[in-house]
Amino acid sequence: MALRSVLKRRFGHNSFRIHQEEVCSAVADGTDVLLVMPTGSGKSLCYQLPGVARGGTTLVVSPLIALIEDQVGKLQEDGLRAERIHSGRERADSRQVCQDYLEGNLDFLFIAPERLSVPGFPELLAKRKPTLIAVDEAHCISHWGHDFRPDYRLLGERLPTLRPAPIVALTATATVRVQRDIVEGLRLTSPGLFIRGFWRDNLAVEAKDCLPSDRPSLVRKLLSSPGALPAIVYVPTRKESDRLAEELSDLGAVPYHAGMDAGKRVANQAAFMSDGARIVVATVAFGMGVDKADIRSVIHTGLPGTVENYYQEIGRAGRDGKPARVYLLYGWSDRRLLEFLHSCSYPPLATVKKILENVPHELTAREEVFGDSEDESTEAALRQLYNHQAIVWTPDDRLQRVPVRDWVSTYVAQREHRLKQIEDTMDFAQGGGCRMNGLVRYFSPPEASDRSCGVCDHCAPQDARTRGFRPPDEEDLENLSDLMESLRRHSGQTPKRLHEQVFPSGRPSRDWLDAYVDCLARAKLVDAQSDKFEKDGRIISFQRIFLTRAGRETVDLSESDLWLSEPDSAIEGSAIRRRVRKQRAPVPVVKASMEVAKRCFQALRQWRQSVAQERRCPPFRIASNATLQAISRAAPESDGELLDVKGMGPARTKEFGAEILAIVKASQ
Repeated sequence: MALRSVLKRRFGHNSFRIHQEEVCSAVADGTDVLLVMPTGSGKSLCYQLPGVARGGTTLVVSPLIALIEDQVGKLQEDGLRAERIHSGRERADSRQVCQDYLEGNLDFLFIAPERLSVPGFPELLAKRKPTLIAVDEAHCISHWGHDFRPDYRLLGERLPTLRPAPIVALTATATVRVQRDIVEGLRLTSPGLFIRGFWRDNLAVEAKDCLPSDRPSLVRKLLSSPGALPAIVYVPTRKESDRLAEELSDLGAVPYHAGMDAGKRVANQAAFMSDGARIVVATVAFGMGVDKADIRSVIHTGLPGTVENYYQEIGRAGRDGKPARVYLLYGWSDRRLLEFLHSCSYPPLATVKKILENVPHELTAREEVFGDSEDESTEAALRQLYNHQAIVWTPDDRLQRVPVRDWVSTYVAQREHRLKQIEDTMDFAQGGGCRMNGLVRYFSPPEASDRSCGVCDHCAPQDARTRGFRPPDEEDLENLSDLMESLRRHSGQTPKRLHEQVFPSGRPSRDWLDAYVDCLARAKLVDAQSDKFEKDGRIISFQRIFLTRAGRETVDLSESDLWLSEPDSAIEGSAIRRRVRKQRAPVPVVKASMEVAKRCFQALRQWRQSVAQERRCPPFRIASNATLQAISRAAPESDGELLDVKGMGPARTKEFGAEILAIVKASQ
């Protein structure tokens, strides 16, 4: 059956979207296919159209009930015979669907993956084999995917009994490693690999390092600019969703999160979809199945957990092909929070082993094993033991240890991988180079190649909304020239080594070095490349800075098109900025008596302890004892004098300067 004819007659479309036709043709011809295309690119049609063209019933495996309901509803609206079986349906309804399937009365049957573990159900499907099998959200099969689901493990064992139907695996986000896992886990035979459509020329991506307290005002500024609405603002917590939506209510903002009343949540989404609300302030619970083409802005007020999640969420902007802007507001506090959450989900190996020792070799009720002593850490450990097949965990809440199984290596590897995903997201936020190229390279290096988008804060700094770019002044040009000269002598230095070589006094700060390298990379005079080494079984990633060909040929930087963004640690117009430029190796003067210095030191220690407890980090992360003692002796009276103290860089002075100076003054 001609695909274009079916496309028009059954789905009402006159033409394919980009990349769809080649995928549909391969699937219709019976080829196993792995399809990785971004959200909103039309992946669903790539199994629906071939399914209709091949005749019979297409079996669709999907992990989300809400997504199943949405897809079934749309197919039924198109006049196709689509049904579903999942835990949210009555048994009588599911039995009728099974009967319809066996009698050949369905074009599409949607099931949740756990349905394949129900005794007798795979055998029922095999009585009348499907003509096509579609596995949606296929990244869930991989331990390395951002949303691994243990139930997806069953697919590799169950689907071969339903062959010779071809399998099409679909996902919006999968790294190269996850792509390999999908092919192996689903046992795809000589599959066609279609990794397409990640490049988005109409998305201008910006990333801004800023304090959490500064983000609400910046969000308001961004959304108040002409053409910024409709917009999605992604926030880390439910509390933040409610609070920020209230602050932006005059701009037409509503909250959305899983903790809301279901009716209110549905009403807010409907209002946003119909333009009754112009802004939705949401947790990541918002977005699945949302197909609003004219979203002009997507803002993240915190660092996402993975690059995969981030790309999927910003992909909801500009689906109409018109220009849209996306902003990432982040800081080191976000990374610390993500690492804390990671430790909650992935307890230390010793903890997990200890929990396993308590699990009996016979099926036993979990309450009998752990009783009232079970806490969140125990539950997290049990989840991981189950995910890595070290225990059996039955639906009636009984546990059993699995005899001799190597779960340790896979658990440790996945735990490290999840940490690396946080590092990758931070690297993207802080990295130089074209933003879109950095994102696309993560999923499809051939598509990224050496392309540049021309619209992000790196490619078009003069148009950036979150960062103030300016031409470098004379001192900046001197520092930039020194960096270039050092790289001419030894190209490929690490940022740390480069900073030590060019600025041995430590001034300008490391933050300034990063800003200078970013400036030179933007002008294509240097290139920051990733490198790595192994230590104690762990892969440590770092960067090396290389001169480009243009950089080797450039003599006079004043003739180059340079744009410099001052780091947040530089407080423009303040004593900090002036002091950095005038005095590169200050020596603080001892002004306080020993008695006053001791009193001040104790007060600073108490302050440091309270901040450390609030931020859930060791006190030394706030400031070392040596730094506090130096402050106590120097008794600084201004930001400039505080900056002279060893250990008090511009970033720390900006963040804690006012509190420290107040404590020093009160101790006199």
